[in-house]
Amino acid sequence: MTDEATIEDFDPPEGELADFVNAVRPVALALGLGLAAFAVLFWSEGRAAVGIWEASTAYNHCFFVIPIALYLMWDRRDDVVGKIAQPMPKAAWLMVPLVLAWLLVERLGIMEGQQLIVITMVEVLFLTCLGWQLWWTLSAGLLYLYFLVPFGYFLTPWLQTVTAHFTDVGLTVLGISHYTDDLIIEISAGRFLIAEACAGLRFLIASVAFGVLYACLIYRSPGRRVMFFAASLVIPVVANGFRALGIVTLGNILGSAEAAAADHLIYGWIFNSFVILLLILAGLPFREDQHERMSSPSYSPPPSFSRWSPLATVVVVGIVASSGPALALWFDRAGGGDKVAMVAPQFTIPQGCVIQPAKPDQQNASSLQEFICGSTRLQVAVEVFSSRASPGILAVNRNRLSGAEASDERLFSSMTIPGIEPSRWRTVSTETPARVTAMTYWLDGRPSAGGLRERLLQARNSMLGSRYAQVLMAVSAEPIIPPDQKIQPMTGPQRQFAERAIQVFLNAQSGLADQVAALATRAIVGPMRGS
Repeated sequence: MTDEATIEDFDPPEGELADFVNAVRPVALALGLGLAAFAVLFWSEGRAAVGIWEASTAYNHCFFVIPIALYLMWDRRDDVVGKIAQPMPKAAWLMVPLVLAWLLVERLGIMEGQQLIVITMVEVLFLTCLGWQLWWTLSAGLLYLYFLVPFGYFLTPWLQTVTAHFTDVGLTVLGISHYTDDLIIEISAGRFLIAEACAGLRFLIASVAFGVLYACLIYRSPGRRVMFFAASLVIPVVANGFRALGIVTLGNILGSAEAAAADHLIYGWIFNSFVILLLILAGLPFREDQHERMSSPSYSPPPSFSRWSPLATVVVVGIVASSGPALALWFDRAGGGDKVAMVAPQFTIPQGCVIQPAKPDQQNASSLQEFICGSTRLQVAVEVFSSRASPGILAVNRNRLSGAEASDERLFSSMTIPGIEPSRWRTVSTETPARVTAMTYWLDGRPSAGGLRERLLQARNSMLGSRYAQVLMAVSAEPIIPPDQKIQPMTGPQRQFAERAIQVFLNAQSGLADQVAALATRAIVGPMRGS
């Protein structure tokens, strides 16, 4: 016999059990209705997140976040014994700054920011319904919901740089002759590119999600949890550096960069899984999960709040939360729509190229022109948007035109075209489809320089309008593959040849900026205010 108590010991008298069920029912109903309302109000954020979960291997684990969060809450079931929800209507005031923040990032077109704020709204919803004491008890599972957001992609360039530098230093230490140019490492056996897939983001994100779960289950003290979490951040970055160094070293031994890089992603996951196993074994000696259960829990009567107060609190939260999407919808409709018209400049045909019949894209309201330049196919797309189109709309269409939304292997860079305006173009290289795309857009009648200032100007125009429409232009180049030949990922020489074809085409368009500015002026629609 033992005097330790478990959840089975929680057995209130029959009459009090009915009171307990009656107290829980309105809270559960209010939470269910609140979550359903949030799913409707922020459907676009959820759909965008699920799309990334499906398309990117870095975020496939997000499908398991909700089951894991539920398990973490179930793991705290002994701590919940004897506690009851005590709604906090005053916590609904927290929704006001969250709605304002959501509207700001929505106008700036930062989807990850919108998703993070929506999850924070969900946390406030639980806080208002459960009360601070019960929310804090279940906070491990509730806060784990933040991993539903496919966040962290902005780290990719930094991770690529760290991996390239680590490999450079490692090759120097090993005495292997090499040459490093930014993300390209050349040895006598060939050339290696530290692409997005080699940056280690997918493993870092998965490692952090696992590290938080492991720390919540195994440790109880905040210090040990923080230390294990820090290890799950640092060790994957270092391990990925060793992985990249090993691949390049193997290429030097085999005498072939292609042979060393074959199936390197699969071997990378095996190596990284082994690293996680070592991390688990290293953390086990310090485990604190064998804690004493709370003794002799006693039944606590339900608090004296109206059974409808949780529902009333959720109604207030829902009304405040809905004001953000309602304002965003009003701004969008006031602009008269996103796409304006199918218009295109008169392009100069470069020497050695043949123009193909025009192919208007009715579905996406864009103008497509195709050129055959030797063994390369060029496609030029011009799309004109209302001046009130938000930055998020343009970002979605940029990804669509470049094929980046359907590709998990992308390489971002820039291209300078001397002698024309704009001279700087953003380029995206994808393996599937095998394509290089140079893009730019015009804002307020002039080529955009990008950056936060341009985002703020777009956000301002989305609310107040402008005298100019926004114009997005994309020039894509891809090798012409014979029908009987299997499509292969684009090689380094093919990528360079495609970039050169784009440069030749753009060099021939001397009056491009003036033509587009004129189109942006003529295409303006809807009632506009401001300048």
